[in-house]
Parts: sequence; structure tokens; C-alpha cells
Amino acid sequence: MVDMQVRQADLKDQQRLSNLVFFETRSHRHLDWRSPLEWLGNKYFWTVENGASITAALACPEEVNGIAWVRLFVHSAGFWSPENAWMVLWDLAQKDIAQAGGATVAAIAQHPWFRKVMEMAGFKNRQDIVMLEWAYQPWASREAEGIRIRQMTEADLPRVVTVDNASFDPLWHNSPETLQRALSQSLFATVAEDEQGVIGYQVTTGSNTRAHLARLAVHPSVQRRGTASVILGDLFTQLQKNGYSKLSVNTQSDNQISLNLYKKLGFLLTGESYPVYTFKVTSS
Repeated sequence: MVDMQVRQADLKDQQRLSNLVFFETRSHRHLDWRSPLEWLGNKYFWTVENGASITAALACPEEVNGIAWVRLFVHSAGFWSPENAWMVLWDLAQKDIAQAGGATVAAIAQHPWFRKVMEMAGFKNRQDIVMLEWAYQPWASREAEGIRIRQMTEADLPRVVTVDNASFDPLWHNSPETLQRALSQSLFATVAEDEQGVIGYQVTTGSNTRAHLARLAVHPSVQRRGTASVILGDLFTQLQKNGYSKLSVNTQSDNQISLNLYKKLGFLLTGESYPVYTFKVTSS
């Protein structure tokens, strides 16, 4: 292709990338606490430039060590098929990631066309994300001895990070900055604490009459004490008081503990599911 340049993106590309993201319908965006272009300046962000135009872009920044989520993949339909745009960008991406020490690159594919791209590129379907929803219903008050629920503050974040990282597989870890952003953008954010301090937390977002439980974690050392049920019972009360009648949540299809908890508390599977793909790039 004439005058094609594949390179790392930089801050000067922001306006052209913004136009590409806004006007192109085939765009994969990771569900994130940041907009895709907030990752500009990260070394794992690449573009294809054709003359004066940017016609494709890929961003998979490494937020926590060794894990790089695909935050953005977009291409101009007038220049590329999804598969060709991906391979041109992915060729450079793999080289840069390998030279930087390697990483597991992951993506949640919300669109059928992007699933085809992932499979064509050799990504493996690790698991699925499934959606559940709770609609207002009477529930019994839930308490657990020695556990208190209160509003989360920024001072709690170091302990919240510890709980988060202990509770999830490394693929799903959140960085301190991500958890700080989650708190700042939350509708309701609470912690559960006992005599040792913070042992669990939840972060919920929302608009109109619908809310979404974005994160729920209880430290493994104190699980099976009913902490998660107490956290959710308090959240249900807050939702009712503030006029929210529905609460959605997602979890991994193979996380049977979470699925059992949500179903026990009245959540129902919606039938929506999205595959999680991963690809291991080794160090060069």
C-alpha cells in the first residue's frame, strides 16, 4: 500500500485517532475506566499511517506486569479488512512486546467480527464472561459477626489493592491507578472490615435506574464467612433507597463460586456471554 507506515503512536496523533475512532463502526474498545485515547503515549500503542491519514490503530498497554489487554483496535473500512489491519499492526506489536520482555495479551471479544480476528491470529479462547442481573426483590437482612460495611475512601486503596490481587487470577488484577479511577467514577463504593482492617470491597457504577456491580472481592483468608453476602445486602439497600431497580454483574464462566453466590442472592443469567482470548508473547 502506497506511503504506508506502521509505527508507535504518539500524542501528536490524538486528533486523527479521535476521528478514526469516532467515524469507524468496526471498533473494539475494552470496557475500561479510561477512554482508549488516554493510553496515548504508552509504548504498546501502534498506528498505520497512509499518507496524511491514520487508517488503523491497536493499543494493548501493560497495566500490570506481564498482562496487556487489548484496549483499542480500530481500522478504516475503506482501506482494510479487519484481518489485514490486525496482522499489519500485530506484526510490529509482537516484536515490540517480545523485546520489552514479553506479556500475555488478552481481549474480551464483544463483536463476532473481532472474534474471527482473534481466532485467525492464533489467540486461544481461555474462558467466557457471562452476564447476570438482579431486579428489585425483598431480601432478608444479612449480617456476619464482627464485619462492618462502610463507604470506601482513598485511604483504603492500598488495602483494597491487596484484597483485589489476592482474590483474582493475575489476568484480572487491577493496578492501584485503576482502582483509584474506579473509586472516583463509582456510584457506590464500600469496604467490609473486621478487627484486622479491610477484608473486602465492592465498586458499583450506574445511570438512570440501572446499576452495574463492576467489582466485588473478598480476601481468600476470610472467605466463606458470609462477607460477600453482607456487602451485597448493604448494596441492595443503597440501590433501593436511591431508586435503582436493577443491578447487573459479569463474572467468568468457570468461576463457580461467584456464580453460586450471585444465583443464591437472586441474580439470573441474561444469556449474554463474551469470549476471553489470550496470546502469550515470549521474550526475545
